[in-house]
Amino acid sequence: MQDWLTKSAAEQGRAIGRGDLDPLALTQGYLAAAKAHPEAGRIYARLTEERALAEASAASQRAKAGLRRGVLDGVPINWKDLFDTAGVATEAGSRLLEGRVPTADAEVVATATAGGLVCLGKTHMTELAFSGLGLNPMTATPPNVNDPALAPGGSSSGSAVSVGLGLAAAAIGSDTGGSVRIPSAWNGLVGLKTTSGRLSLQGVVPLALRFDTVGPLARTVEDCALLLAALEGGRAADLTGAQLHGTRLLVLEGLPFEGAREVPVAAFESAVARLAEAGAQIDRRELRITDLAMALSPTLFAPEAYGLWADVIEAAPEKMYPLILERFRSGQAVSAPEYVAGWQRLSALRRDWAAEVAGYDAVLVPTAPILPPDAARLLSDPAYFATENLLALRNTRIGNLFGLCALTLPTGVPGTGISLMGAAGQEERLLRLGHAAEAALG
Repeated sequence: MQDWLTKSAAEQGRAIGRGDLDPLALTQGYLAAAKAHPEAGRIYARLTEERALAEASAASQRAKAGLRRGVLDGVPINWKDLFDTAGVATEAGSRLLEGRVPTADAEVVATATAGGLVCLGKTHMTELAFSGLGLNPMTATPPNVNDPALAPGGSSSGSAVSVGLGLAAAAIGSDTGGSVRIPSAWNGLVGLKTTSGRLSLQGVVPLALRFDTVGPLARTVEDCALLLAALEGGRAADLTGAQLHGTRLLVLEGLPFEGAREVPVAAFESAVARLAEAGAQIDRRELRITDLAMALSPTLFAPEAYGLWADVIEAAPEKMYPLILERFRSGQAVSAPEYVAGWQRLSALRRDWAAEVAGYDAVLVPTAPILPPDAARLLSDPAYFATENLLALRNTRIGNLFGLCALTLPTGVPGTGISLMGAAGQEERLLRLGHAAEAALG
């Protein structure tokens, strides 16, 4: 059973369909691995063992009766601890929400469960999802899979680490400014940021509703395609025959490389070269509108986050890590007219972006311009925390600001990723491109 725990979700699902793998035994294997792992308490906020075993048993019976609901029926995954799960605490990595127990599943959880996916548990995350580093001294900071001393990336930190360490087949996280893609890149996974509005946010603890998105963290692009379908109860993208020959890809020069470190840039350039060798046409351009959109970030993200959470935060600010508290409070300095004008400006810039990149299949950037930083130094040096957090989120935030879908793939160098950004609502097209890119990257 141990060998199955690190297989892709799709491989597990197909094995269940052939009768080579029992969902109950698979789920028991993951639960046992999670309980036995020395860092399990820093990864899983809580296991949902009773639910998992009941769901796996039902999936096992369906498989034997030839009544499977899809490829992933019986495959065990986990959920970032901001997705409501009925009767199980959902605290969003915050002491402010300690003891919060919802009475119903989030809509995406209910849809995935109806499709046969097994809920292993809830994973640790950054406080209220407001940091890209994955550091959370108020609850738990998961260890990076490559080096436990390094930050895991966030805010879907436990989600990524659980998959990277073989404690789940895949995980579902959220992405407001990079929270699926950064931990995926820093832990050697594929991560999909969906278009805002593609997947339901009902029953998802919010950070900034106009930017919040739901997405999978997994071992392969195929897994992400299957999980997207499971989350919305639809059909997965057809990845057969996907190839890079004839595609046009744009490397976004300028801002994504400012202050970038040598290793992630070299890994990115190596990946781009392999995509070119596989037949993709690579162009390079700097788009000034990227800088203009990025300059709007302080006007848009923190004000919405603080507007949603001010009452809860100010009732007990001592329950928050000071640096995260400071990030939220920065939103109160922005006036309502500034916020409205900022969104008007961003909407115009989104139209400009669409026109500028219309001839390309995807826009490429290094997923993060930095490697995972040292967790202990982040805790002891507030200035270092601030600079590294802003750098970690910068490149991924481009996709959120312009309302795109985006996919990060491992480059082959630990702690680095290459991101492919596609047009809004074009996840299926992006996944086909990503599948071909994945093969080229090896």
